[in-house]
Amino acid sequence: MNIVKKGLKILYPPVCPFCEAAGAETVCVKCAAEVNYISEPRCKKCGKPVRLVQQEYCRDCRDSGKAFECGRNLWVHRGVVSDSLYRFKYHDRRINAQFYASELAYKYSDLIKQWQIGQIIPVPLHWRRKRQRGYNQAELIAKQLGKLIDIPVNTGSLVRSRYTVPQKELSMSERKGNLKNAFQAVHTGQLCGRVLLIDDIYTTGNTLHEAAKCLKNAGVRKVHFLSISIGQGI
Repeated sequence: MNIVKKGLKILYPPVCPFCEAAGAETVCVKCAAEVNYISEPRCKKCGKPVRLVQQEYCRDCRDSGKAFECGRNLWVHRGVVSDSLYRFKYHDRRINAQFYASELAYKYSDLIKQWQIGQIIPVPLHWRRKRQRGYNQAELIAKQLGKLIDIPVNTGSLVRSRYTVPQKELSMSERKGNLKNAFQAVHTGQLCGRVLLIDDIYTTGNTLHEAAKCLKNAGVRKVHFLSISIGQGI
């Protein structure tokens, strides 16, 4: 088995999950110096970095109520982080899911316990988009995270019932309407009281808001979230 593993490493050498530099067992030295975890000060609701220590909420969370309780993220969505997630999402770099999940577990396993999470739910893709892409990137992360922290993953109770235009193609004002009634709760007897939503990228939070609202209408009491990256706050 060791010989096989060594052979596979020669044929498929490990690469940095951010820049894909060959030979890096985890994150290469260059990216490790560039990529930093999000820390305080940050929005109490969405976890987005804010400029002032005394600032409790970012503008998005201050001006519009969100259905989820609160959430956290690993990194700001820029530079090698955005490049890595783009490859993960659109170029079949499914292997990155294990790295992202391990980082979430390392950074937030204690917080997940504080939230008393009973199950993990990935933000779903519409079946047409999932068929085009071949996988749901949030689901891959959720399943890996569930294994690491020993929390069940529920992929059957929240579905994307309406095919929508990708949020990145719309203006800020168009994004809210685009996701209205986009989610549906099914098999609601399988839901528990406190769930953790998983998504890859947080922008304005409209996707997670609509998903959380749908789950709460189905009987879930508390909804928290984790994402890999998030935009810079103001």
